[in-house]
Amino acid sequence: MSKRTTIILLGLLIAALAGALVLSQQLGTPTAKAPQPEPVATPEPEPTWPEVSTIGSSVEGREISVHQFGAGDKHLLFVGGIHGGYEWNSSLLAWQFIDYLTVNPDVVPDDITISIIPTLNPDGLALVTGTGGRFDIRDVPDPSTRVAAARMNTNGVDLNRNFDCKWEPESTWRGNIVSAGTAPFSEPEAAALRDYVSDTNPSAAVFWHSQANNVYASECEDGVLPATLTLMENYATAGDYGAVPSFDAYPITGDAEGWLASIGIPAVTVELESFQDIEWERNLHGTMAVIDSYSNIAK
Repeated sequence: MSKRTTIILLGLLIAALAGALVLSQQLGTPTAKAPQPEPVATPEPEPTWPEVSTIGSSVEGREISVHQFGAGDKHLLFVGGIHGGYEWNSSLLAWQFIDYLTVNPDVVPDDITISIIPTLNPDGLALVTGTGGRFDIRDVPDPSTRVAAARMNTNGVDLNRNFDCKWEPESTWRGNIVSAGTAPFSEPEAAALRDYVSDTNPSAAVFWHSQANNVYASECEDGVLPATLTLMENYATAGDYGAVPSFDAYPITGDAEGWLASIGIPAVTVELESFQDIEWERNLHGTMAVIDSYSNIAK
């Protein structure tokens, strides 16, 4: 090989090496992939109570809401304000109970669901307070005076005579004749409760009213359910109310509690002693006694 040829080959070799170096710099040298951290499990968020939903609306279109706490198999239903502004303190009591459970959700056992309908007759409540929803005592113009018309819904029907238990077109209230509607559940408010009960099948129901200072059992055609008597005694004893197994002061037809009895659901009427006060401590004791009696979780 001549000297010239050797020089040419060395030049080609140097050029090839230089080209490879440039290409390597352009492409970059592969690096080891950094280890990825293990995914961290995100805990499920705790449920926020209450769950609020609308179960229907009144004649005038006001919403009827239900506030639910817990997710247990045994479902307890509490209802206020079926007689609207005439018994506004029953709705105020329901709102106080909602507030209490919101701040103290742990008092609801894991095997219990609590549903609270604060006002079943929002139109009647609005006649007194100006609203069918949340209110306080300052919204009641004169707490010492009762407005009889506010007991009825906008159609002039006593909702606690519009349910399917011995229903008649007319019923009585303290000796007065009252309209019970054109048929059982003819009123949208009563129909809303019927549909909600059908969907949820509560284990028991408590209706807040005023005023008589008693807890009344319910019955329809087949008498008082044994579980209703237990429910009555538990609430009455804990809340320091009288216990009345059968209401006989005057004839009643079409009441909500009687209808529930007819479909096998224990229900009681809690008549507060006053129509101006919610008697909070007494009713807190009564409601908690009912909750405890339906829970199988040891205290």
